[in-house]
Amino acid sequence: MSQPGRARTIVQFEGVRRHYGNQVHALDGVNLEVALSERVAIMGPSGSGKSTLLHLACGLDEPTSGSVKVDGVNLFDLDDDSRTRLRREKIGMIFQTFNLLATLDAIENVSLPLRLKGLGWRESAKRAEAMIERVGLRDRARHKPDELSGGERQRVAIARALIFEPPLLLADEPTGNLDTATGQEILTLLDEMNRDLGITILLVTHNEAATAHCDRALTLRDGRIVGEHIG
Repeated sequence: MSQPGRARTIVQFEGVRRHYGNQVHALDGVNLEVALSERVAIMGPSGSGKSTLLHLACGLDEPTSGSVKVDGVNLFDLDDDSRTRLRREKIGMIFQTFNLLATLDAIENVSLPLRLKGLGWRESAKRAEAMIERVGLRDRARHKPDELSGGERQRVAIARALIFEPPLLLADEPTGNLDTATGQEILTLLDEMNRDLGITILLVTHNEAATAHCDRALTLRDGRIVGEHIG
């Protein structure tokens, strides 16, 4: 239970280990708490465990030991269907590769999660259009991904990830495929989503500039958190 005056914890890792066989220790005893509306960057060299941490935080991978909780619920106490529902309602995800469907325009890509949940086309499109406008793409709503720039594609991906307005956004190298100026625009947009919607952001990045947009920056090395910088 949250203490009075303290923001509730939205992500909690307790003694999390993720081992692959006997040799690879992707995570090795990670303890981490992220508060609602906090922005946290995860940095470290390749192979340090950054992506594994995100995969565990959204329930796409399972720890060897320890617990991973999202909004107080242990992900791995749930069956597959319940975990999928929690992920849909509580977690948005964006990646450096955008992961948009090439045959769908921006509105169709953003509305897809709503349609999969069973919402009708008219209401889904209305909500998708509103979210697309929020990320600054009203004039590009009917364009397909190959008609959009990299920055525009990432804005569509952000709109899709936030269509349910989840409390948690996981971002895996969201500026990795963008030039410096466009990357800054995306980081500024994430700042706005954090401020306007109160969304928590857990961001894996190699981009030092991204840490200026976060409240904390953690350094992972060999599967362990070895440093923390307060923004």
